[in-house]
Amino acid sequence: MRHYTSSGGEGDIRRALVEADLVECIVALPSNLFTNTTIPACIWFLTRNKKGRQGSPDRPSYRNRSGQTLFIDARKLGYMMDRVLRDFTVEDIKKIADIFREWKRGTDYQDVAGLSKSADLKLIQQHDCVLTPGRYVGTEEVADDGDPFEEKMPRLVSELYAQLAESTKLDQAIKINLGGLGYGG
Repeated sequence: MRHYTSSGGEGDIRRALVEADLVECIVALPSNLFTNTTIPACIWFLTRNKKGRQGSPDRPSYRNRSGQTLFIDARKLGYMMDRVLRDFTVEDIKKIADIFREWKRGTDYQDVAGLSKSADLKLIQQHDCVLTPGRYVGTEEVADDGDPFEEKMPRLVSELYAQLAESTKLDQAIKINLGGLGYGG
């Protein structure tokens, strides 16, 4: 099956970049991050040299990353500055940078479901060289609250009906107050 991103030779270009081992990291950004578009975007980090290097006092050591690409899904990071524009906090930027640095240096990096994944060339080829981070990082793990579904669902339905009844009472009170102000309908 061909993906829409393979149209116009894009798939061939992507495949060539992947197979030449030039793609070091892909970061998926959230929507509304730029003033001129609402669509999400990706940052591609390309490199010609993924071989490791020994560090020195003025430059860090890097591990050999040949045949590997880091995917970071940052679409859930950031906050809405106003109703149309999203921004990252300093902590968001630091989180993304730290993931990349740790992966590149080989220090303390671990894949985090829903956020980051280090994928090898074979896995990327299995996905037809599609470089969408969400495809690799998966979904974040959801904590189990320990309530069995059979107990939780009746309780939640009961809470919902209580909230709906309260909503009906509040609607009536608003209508009465509006009527008292001469805006009754």
